[in-house]
Amino acid sequence: MPPTMAKEEAALSAGSSPSPAGRADAARASGLLPHLRYVLKAARPRQWPKNGLVFMALLFSIDQEYRLSDPDTWAWKLVESLIAFVCFCMVSSADYLVNDIRDVEADRLHPRKRHRPIAAGQLAVSTAWAWAAILAVTGNAIAFALDWRLGMVVLGYTLLMLAYSHWLKHMVLIDLMVIAAGFVLRAAAGALAIDVPISPWLYVMTALGALFIGIYKRRAEIELLQDDAVHHRKILDEYNLELLDQMAMTVTAATVMAYGLYTFTAEGLPENHSMMLTIPFVLYGIFRYLYLVHTRHEGGSPEEVLLRDPPIMLTVAGWVLTAGIILMLGR
Repeated sequence: MPPTMAKEEAALSAGSSPSPAGRADAARASGLLPHLRYVLKAARPRQWPKNGLVFMALLFSIDQEYRLSDPDTWAWKLVESLIAFVCFCMVSSADYLVNDIRDVEADRLHPRKRHRPIAAGQLAVSTAWAWAAILAVTGNAIAFALDWRLGMVVLGYTLLMLAYSHWLKHMVLIDLMVIAAGFVLRAAAGALAIDVPISPWLYVMTALGALFIGIYKRRAEIELLQDDAVHHRKILDEYNLELLDQMAMTVTAATVMAYGLYTFTAEGLPENHSMMLTIPFVLYGIFRYLYLVHTRHEGGSPEEVLLRDPPIMLTVAGWVLTAGIILMLGR
């Protein structure tokens, strides 16, 4: 790392006051690799699996818009989906950097988030801004290069998340709706990337699933932080466990019913309604997540639950495998 960058990382950023441990870590970051390690950590690669929603359009297009017997077609479709995935990883990481910059003081009061590179003083605010700009511009540029419609969706997602980081996350209920909208945009981008139509049911299920996770994430934060919740995130003062539990029950019931209806009413699915065989996976996945939230008091970071809970991981893999087989053999 050039001397100027090393000094920048060790210096106090505008409005920030890293902890002594954070300053020590920043001082040790005298090379390019340590700097990039902090950047990667701040980019939150554990959140990238959320962007896997772009592959849903590819999965549901099997033997409908293209056939697996034609590798020249589906291989290129896979590449296009991967490009869309990378674009969303870039712009979502840029948003995480911006969000951490704005919440740096509040994150230092959080038992877990205080270890994030910006809050810990390992990554200077000015450097974080630079990386956020690089990731956002690159991600949008690649999306527009692939398809202008995909570019518009990625740009819309970028602007929506910027608005969320600055204003919308402080508006009760709107904050949850915006999170759901972000997931819907991912699903739409997957369809546009490979130029296939997609069932409106996917948008409905995506929105409900995102609301389900968002509500329980708010609930886990309140339960963990209790009286200090408002000091970490002001919007948490507008919620309480009773309200969130009622909202969660409504969204959970709607999610189960919507998915059930989707499996035997959506166009393009096997006429023998064999897609209904995937319902048990959805039910178990929801029930397992509820168990983790209410019994083990987990769920504050859904992406971590997905990556470290074997039953959840097996459920997701089982759903993907079963749905793929049904779509390939039933059409």
